[in-house]
Amino acid sequence: MSTIFEQPSLWQRVRPILFGFDGPLSTAVLLLAAIGLVTMYSVGFDHGTRFVDHGRNMLIALVVLWLAAQVPPQRLMALAVPIYTIGVALLIATAIFGITRKGATRWLNVGIVIQPSEILKLATPLMLAWWFQRCEGKLRAPEWMVAAVILLLPFGLVVRQPDLGTSLLILSAGLYVLFFAGLSWKLILPVMALGAVGIVTLIVSEPTICQPGVDWPLLKEYQRHRICTLLDPGKDPLGKGFHILQGMIAIGSGGLTGKGFMQGTQTHLEFIPERTTDFIFAAFSEEFGLLGTLGLLLAFIFFLFRGLMIAAEAPTLFARLLAGSITLSVFTYVFVNMGMVSGILPVVGIPLPFVSYGGTAMVTMGLAIGMLMSIARSQRLMQS
Repeated sequence: MSTIFEQPSLWQRVRPILFGFDGPLSTAVLLLAAIGLVTMYSVGFDHGTRFVDHGRNMLIALVVLWLAAQVPPQRLMALAVPIYTIGVALLIATAIFGITRKGATRWLNVGIVIQPSEILKLATPLMLAWWFQRCEGKLRAPEWMVAAVILLLPFGLVVRQPDLGTSLLILSAGLYVLFFAGLSWKLILPVMALGAVGIVTLIVSEPTICQPGVDWPLLKEYQRHRICTLLDPGKDPLGKGFHILQGMIAIGSGGLTGKGFMQGTQTHLEFIPERTTDFIFAAFSEEFGLLGTLGLLLAFIFFLFRGLMIAAEAPTLFARLLAGSITLSVFTYVFVNMGMVSGILPVVGIPLPFVSYGGTAMVTMGLAIGMLMSIARSQRLMQS
């Protein structure tokens, strides 16, 4: 008796490509994207073409997400070394031939003007995940030292530009990989304790160390001003403290339910600086209040938990490390953005994922989520 194998139809072959995405993760992404569009329409309707451009950037990011989701983790692993190498080479070229704007050399003209540091936000954890997969089962001091070099090389090059915000994002993404790879708490806890002592020392010493003429080692003048402004924004309410104070006023004025869609006075009277980019969370909180803010936080928390579940169930060490790093990197974006707008962290140029205006940041986020989708798809295929 012969066995007859039916050839799958065209729809059966195409369907997984078009719709084979992780349901919960897709729901979280689409929900956050919808919140971003609604918020941008409100805060950007009288701000030129920001809403239209934001929608276009989001569509491009979704296309990038879909394309990245088609690339299996094994292929991502094969691309890790070339992408990281190209990214570091571009950073070195930026240091030598880069374009300087407002005292920072962050851009490179390669026919079009690009910011190579954006590549390293994903290339660094990708490379570290590749390295730990290669060294699986034989992690000793030399392997950890190589991992430290992989992380500190792009971090140092970006700090030198200077671009403290992006360099900290690269550092955090890499540290998440090290943590998931098994970095000992004996090394983590002393660093955390040292950081806590440093923060307490800054707060206690603020009246002395923030006096004019006091130099801080390793920090630029503008970085010192940002920290001092965070410690006491009221010292210069119309100057360096204006951003933080107006952000806190907008958040507080929203109350429980907010002033209503397109009714934010702080927003539309242009008291909130950078209301469509770095400070869009203040505008959102003013119009939608505490309840709206809790809803936004729940959407991000849902994304966070789903991403960590994908990481925990990933089929390989590489996929597990990459998924965990991507998920916690998004959390870092959210925490830092909301923290700086709320006055608990220094003001740095970090957007709120899916909500803030910005083409490069949106496309980079789409690429990162696409990689996470790819890992989730590979996990389902192995289970089926």
